[in-house]
Amino acid sequence: MTLPIRKKRRKAVGNKYFTKAHEDAIVKYINTQDKKTRTYLYIEWIEPAFDELVDKIVYTYKFTTLPNIDYLKDECKIWLITVLDKFNPDSGSKAFSYFSVITKNWFIHKVKRNARDLKREVSYEEISTQLEEKELVTISSYVKDREEYEFWMLLWKEINKWDNIRLKENEKKVLEAVKILFESANEIEIFNKKAIYLYMREITGLNTKQIVNNLNKIRSKYRIFKKKWDEGAL
Repeated sequence: MTLPIRKKRRKAVGNKYFTKAHEDAIVKYINTQDKKTRTYLYIEWIEPAFDELVDKIVYTYKFTTLPNIDYLKDECKIWLITVLDKFNPDSGSKAFSYFSVITKNWFIHKVKRNARDLKREVSYEEISTQLEEKELVTISSYVKDREEYEFWMLLWKEINKWDNIRLKENEKKVLEAVKILFESANEIEIFNKKAIYLYMREITGLNTKQIVNNLNKIRSKYRIFKKKWDEGAL
């Protein structure tokens, strides 16, 4: 089937520039090798979403301080085209969170390289912290809120898979307590480390030391999940 190529682009609705329609267009793009269909999907849906995504992230995290930022934005958009086929819809991750993480990491790499050029020693963690502290709240609210929502939804799916790993009896109790607290997060009035351990003691019947010892395997699984998220692998 021949699909017409329109020059008119889809306009964003409010701040929701990366809608389900854009997500679906990316999935269709990945699942077809037809050049005309891919060209149509890219021009009509994907390119406008990438344009907005890059611009939002640049202003959200103040990458505007980088030299030649307009050139870098165009370069990043080209990079996103090259990694389009690497997105796996079956991984459970949304295209929005996948490409926003990749975009953010791409610019962080440019910040690091620029810092090296200026002979400054700035670690990845320090860069991330500085950028988070300098967020422009009025611009970043949609991006940040959506990233956070998709992170927790994907983490919840991941936690539910941990029932299948080999766990000792007390580890199972601790995992079950984590799931109960996760589901009840909105109902917990005091949300700090001490209170969490208190809740877990009541749910599991274990003491704090036992809980800490039996959290190790769960912590290990979470660190793997978080690393994949940070690298855009989910």
